[in-house]
Amino acid sequence: MVHTLAQQSQTGMIQYQRLKPFKAISFDLDDTLYDNKPIIVKAVAESFSLLHRKYPKSSHWTAVDWQRCKLALQMRQPELVHDTSAARYAMLREGLIQLGYSEIESSHGAQAGLDCFHHYRSDFTIVPDVLATLNTLKQYFTLVGITNGNVDASRIGLDTVMQFVLHPGCGVKMKPAGDMFDLACKQLAIKPSELLHVGDHPNSDIVGAKMVGCQTVWLNPCQQKRHKNPASLLPHIAIDQLSLLVNLI
Repeated sequence: MVHTLAQQSQTGMIQYQRLKPFKAISFDLDDTLYDNKPIIVKAVAESFSLLHRKYPKSSHWTAVDWQRCKLALQMRQPELVHDTSAARYAMLREGLIQLGYSEIESSHGAQAGLDCFHHYRSDFTIVPDVLATLNTLKQYFTLVGITNGNVDASRIGLDTVMQFVLHPGCGVKMKPAGDMFDLACKQLAIKPSELLHVGDHPNSDIVGAKMVGCQTVWLNPCQQKRHKNPASLLPHIAIDQLSLLVNLI
């Protein structure tokens, strides 16, 4: 049972709108279930370290050069905006070609760099406290993941608590587009209003989910200022720690 507004304010939970009954909970992954920044920093560093060793010319480019290459590719191929793995591969391949490597060398290098990135990008496990919260919720609701990223959910320990995890790509657009929310509801055979989405991003997670009719929980551990969105796009509930979700049981 959700507490009253006054009690919620004291316990790190604020109710903006009353929740209706729901059957499933979807979770954003990056920066919701774990701190993603140091993971990505290490994955990028390791993948470029590998490239610099095997393809020395790659060290001639700075991060700005690679980003410029990526943006130019996305302008020509807009579908890359919604597929982080495809975009990274295309960026590495095109960059190596521009640096003077053959197409075959560049393709091999891009794949090696992507494989290295993927390894370190999922080289961690969900901490026990978070898994404990998910396991408690799993007893009452079906749990799924909806992420814009490309983490391997099985490697980080989510395959035991989540029925499935959706990623963008292959025509499926990133949040805040409604594609993955709609797809999740179809796979779960529920109405959008019967899905409660939990995420850290006010736009990608909260606005995206509410635009297709889902209910929402904003994970806001740093107590950021309230949304500047219209009242209709505020989260149903805001919490400052994931464990508070058990109060919704």
